[in-house]
Order: sequence, then structure tokens, then C-alpha cells
Amino acid sequence: MRAALAAGANMGKRIAITTLAALISTLSAVVTAQSSRPEIFRISPTSGPEGSRVEITGRNLQGASAVLLGASSADFSIISPETLITFIPHKSITSAITVVTPQGRGSSPFAFVVSNDPRVPDEVSYKAGYVNAIAPPRDFKSALLWGIAIADTRVPVHESAEIEIASTQLTCRVEGKDVILNDDNGTVRGGLYRREPWFGTDQHDPMPLTYDQSHHAVVLKVGQRPDRVWHFWSPSPRAALPSGKLEGCTVKARVRISQGALLQMGMDYWRSPTVAFGSGGNNHEAGASNWYFPSEQWQEAVFTDIGGPQF
Repeated sequence: MRAALAAGANMGKRIAITTLAALISTLSAVVTAQSSRPEIFRISPTSGPEGSRVEITGRNLQGASAVLLGASSADFSIISPETLITFIPHKSITSAITVVTPQGRGSSPFAFVVSNDPRVPDEVSYKAGYVNAIAPPRDFKSALLWGIAIADTRVPVHESAEIEIASTQLTCRVEGKDVILNDDNGTVRGGLYRREPWFGTDQHDPMPLTYDQSHHAVVLKVGQRPDRVWHFWSPSPRAALPSGKLEGCTVKARVRISQGALLQMGMDYWRSPTVAFGSGGNNHEAGASNWYFPSEQWQEAVFTDIGGPQF
């Protein structure tokens, strides 16, 4: 009898010890999971237009699979376990920023306030200039500048809106030296693309051009097709990047923008200088400038990615 009682007591102890060990293991797993959940301490800036570059600071961010502004998914780049860079997506509303990882979700302690420039129409994809947070692949060896011109249909005189382009130039900085890749005067090429949704398809119509002899400028009469994005690019072929360490490139265009028109400049890096757009991820967008607005004076529209993401 005594032996049976002793055996029962020992078994009870073993069960208790096993149960306690399982409980400790479960609690340890819970604590570990909670300690590895993503957390956001700070976002900078805390407000801005769609397309704004936002730096997220926190911890356990390295496993991020998504960044959300409310329900909208945003492009992002992982810089370190403590830092992410994201861009405020098109048609966003003021919301907290959330980072999603396999360990859970972490949200900013306050909302990012979306405040678009009222001079930029709602359907425009990016309301502010930006530099792509993702560097071009190493096998991308050429570049091409581009621009976007549109009419603002909210302006009474938009039907006569036009943009004059006297010159475009693309330079790239390699080993501290600026090298001119494209330098064109009085001409561009391009097409008319769907405006709503913004660049909804690659199908496009030919872009009509006129020439102003007095200013030696090509004229885009955007008011004649306000339902389209006038997407133009350099008439020169995609230029080969100089050999050496590339610091970035700069686009400049000398333009005059009439009332009812808007302009944005940008550029792409390309894997092949000849393969068409849409063929196997052949182009990588470097970014785009802020929007340029009407002025009676000629102005220089500029985009650069030298220095990396800066907007």
C-alpha cells in the first residue's frame, strides 16, 4: 500500500512538473512573440501629399511584408530593423501607418495627415516629387528622361492650355563628374495615355506636336485633349550610362506653361537601350519632380536622384 501511495505521489509530481514546464514554455513563446512584434515609434514627416516619402522608425521592422496607410497598400523599402522608407499611395486618406510582419502588426502612435496641393487634380497618381527608394539593378546600363503634361479641366481657360518645351537635357554624375547624355532642342516624342485611371493601360494615341519658330520650341496643346496624359520623352535614343560609380542623374527642361496646364519631369533607368517598354521589367523609374505650374515666364523644370531619396 505504501509503495502504491508513493508511486502515485511521484507520478503526481511528474505531472505537475510537466504541466508547469509546458506552461512556462507557452508563456515564454508568448513573451518572445510579443517582444518580436513590430513597433513604430516615429514617422517623419507627419503630413504631406500623396507621393510623400515617409521614414518609419521603430523596432522589429526587418520582416515587413506590407506597409499600409489605412487600407491602402504602400510601396516600401527596408533600410534596417529599425527603419523603413515608404511612399504615401494614390487616393489615400488620413490614417495611421501600419507595418505587417509574420510576428504581427505595429501601427504609428498617430495618423499621417494627407494634405494634397489643391492645384494638382485628384486623378493624378503622385501629387509630390519623389526619388525611388529602391536603387536600379546593376545590369541597368542606360537612361532616358521623360515628362508629363496635362490640362487642368477645373480652370475656365483650360481648352487653350499649352506647354512650350524649348530644350531637354539629361546629365549623370559618375566618379564626381557630370556627363551629358542627352541634349535636345525644340523637339520631343511620346503619346497620349489614359488619364482616368492614371496610365490605366499602355495603349496610347500619337501625340500631336506643333512648333513655335519664334521661340524654337515644340508646343503641346494639352487643352485640345484634356482627357489624356501627354507623356513625352527625349527624342534621342536611350543613352548608355558612363562607366564608373554612378551617383545619380539630373533632368532639366526649359519650359513655359500657360494657364490651365501642369508639368512634371522624371526619368527611367533601362536594362536594354533598345527593348521596348513592358518587356520583362526593362525599365526602372528613378522618380519624378514636383509639379510645375503656370507662369508667363520661361522656367527650368528639374528632377534629380543624386543624393538618393530626398523628397
